[in-house]
Amino acid sequence: MTATGTEAGIGTGTRGGTGTGTAGEKHGTAAGTATHGDTAAAAGHGGGAGGEDDVQLPGARVATADAAPGGAAPTGTGAAPAEGRSAEVTPPTRGFLAKATLVTAVLSIAGALLGLGRDQALAHLFGAGTETDAFLVAWTVPEVAATLLIEDGMAFVLVPAFSLAVARRARATGDDPVRALVASTLPRITLVLVGVSALLIAGAPYLVAGLAPGLPDPGLAVDCTRLTATCVLSFGLAGYCSAALRAHRRFLAPAAIYVAYNTGIITAMFVLGGHWGVRSAAIGVALGGCLMVAAQLPALVRQLFGRHRTETTTSTSTSTAATVSTAAGAESPVAGQPGERSGTHPRTHPVAHPVTHSVNLALVTPVLLFALCRQSQVLIERYLASNLPSGAISHLNYAQKVAQIPMTLSLMLCTVTFPVLAQALAEGDTERARHRVEHDVSVAACIVLLGAAAVFACAPQIIELLFQRGAFTARDTAATATVMRVYSVGLLGHTLVGALVRTYFSAGRPTWYPLAAMAAGIVATSWIGAATVGAWGVSGIAAANAVGITLTAALLLSGMNERRSVPIRTRRVVHELSKPLRAAVCAAVAGALVASRFDSSAPALFAGGLTVTLVYVLLLRLLGVQAVAPAFRTALRSVTRRLPHARCR
Repeated sequence: MTATGTEAGIGTGTRGGTGTGTAGEKHGTAAGTATHGDTAAAAGHGGGAGGEDDVQLPGARVATADAAPGGAAPTGTGAAPAEGRSAEVTPPTRGFLAKATLVTAVLSIAGALLGLGRDQALAHLFGAGTETDAFLVAWTVPEVAATLLIEDGMAFVLVPAFSLAVARRARATGDDPVRALVASTLPRITLVLVGVSALLIAGAPYLVAGLAPGLPDPGLAVDCTRLTATCVLSFGLAGYCSAALRAHRRFLAPAAIYVAYNTGIITAMFVLGGHWGVRSAAIGVALGGCLMVAAQLPALVRQLFGRHRTETTTSTSTSTAATVSTAAGAESPVAGQPGERSGTHPRTHPVAHPVTHSVNLALVTPVLLFALCRQSQVLIERYLASNLPSGAISHLNYAQKVAQIPMTLSLMLCTVTFPVLAQALAEGDTERARHRVEHDVSVAACIVLLGAAAVFACAPQIIELLFQRGAFTARDTAATATVMRVYSVGLLGHTLVGALVRTYFSAGRPTWYPLAAMAAGIVATSWIGAATVGAWGVSGIAAANAVGITLTAALLLSGMNERRSVPIRTRRVVHELSKPLRAAVCAAVAGALVASRFDSSAPALFAGGLTVTLVYVLLLRLLGVQAVAPAFRTALRSVTRRLPHARCR
């Protein structure tokens, strides 16, 4: 089990360094010399123009070499390390990862709760019938766009590229590599996004006919699709901002985008629903996409133009040099040799061709195709459900939205550690990367299996409390709860795919294996869904989803080797995963039995959920699962301890 970082050196100015790394290892740098030992350790404060609004990298240390000639104290610059010093920083500490994960999780929970509120409003205002089916076909556009442009595709390509640019920024003496990357990629990406949006608007009738040929009201679906097609541009820009900010170790604004997005949709439905009907939800999608960009733009502008300067100055204090190292994150200076010291000779050569080579078609293509292939599961489900009785697509949608909440929460740690993993692979530290992956997979699996057990045990009560009001009837509750229980079987597979696929794309080299694994899962989903939809209806479609994604997860796990990805200890990982899986099965059965004893939904949900939690935690202890307790303790310390390097504004 990995231990990234130690408690020492978190937000202190007197410790000699920070201990980071894997089990039994410590990787650190000196905190400073007699001339600036205290100020160099204060990198977490991150002062500068405009302040900060996000979680900053803690424990950053500027490594010192020989003193400057003549005994002068070392001086820093805004764009390059000072003479006699290199721009070395340590990897993020365990406390920072817990803090950043907590911030991301809290805002993600807020976004998920607003998403539930959005679905509740949709069910209350429009029920689960022809109108909602038409909107949910149009909803396919933002779902696919979010996967391609925010959650997977864009992030897998741009987070490593921006991490490399941020690391080079600390060493560059010429043009700012981050600004160069933005200048070379943002205009082209924007042009492509505008073109795709226009194409979807013009081809909406054909898209609807292809997605749901049996839809009762295709005209309404076409109108909604044209409105939601605008999100391709806004989601693309939002994903670009998120990748850049996460590479800078800024997690607050990217984590808040779904709060803004769902707020826009809910507002539009209540304000415009009386006149525009379900089209108001599509208008809300367009509005919410703009709010996602607006929520991140100020933070990104500050990163690009606020603190960092391309011109060299000799009057910057040592604390400013430490701040530059903090902004560079935990990335190693990959532009030169790791740990390279500038000595007493100033750098005379700027970094040439910044990082434009790291974003190319060969790298982007397999990432985007993988994300599109993964999202096609939803397209297959809606295609198969379009020929079922009215409301089938809505039942699938509501069940999926609730069931995926545990998966979303379980992947928060992976979202935060993605830049850390990319850094370790860039440095060639496969041992640290292996520990990171194994630890993240273990923790994510424990979290999602607890949620899956609760969803399975209390599905009828959850759906009744969330949705059964207005036009959403008891029949809709029963159908949705049945589908949600089937979906819960595949939650572990979804989480493993989300956690493992990052390792394949973190190294910054093209790989087609994840696409092949996902394609195999999609084929299984299609065949099983087509074979079972006639007899089992929407439950057969949900079962096909669970089987297909589990097959993909198994293929990704078996393919983890040095040639394709990070060489993890597969047998040990599978053995460890079997422990929380067995505990979740027992907890789900016990929770369902307890919940069935109550007639009222609220007491049944409370009793069933409590039973699931107690049985699951007890069995984890008996089976010797140790992955979750240290993470919880670290998160608790991060909340209760005053961390000067983490600020919100």
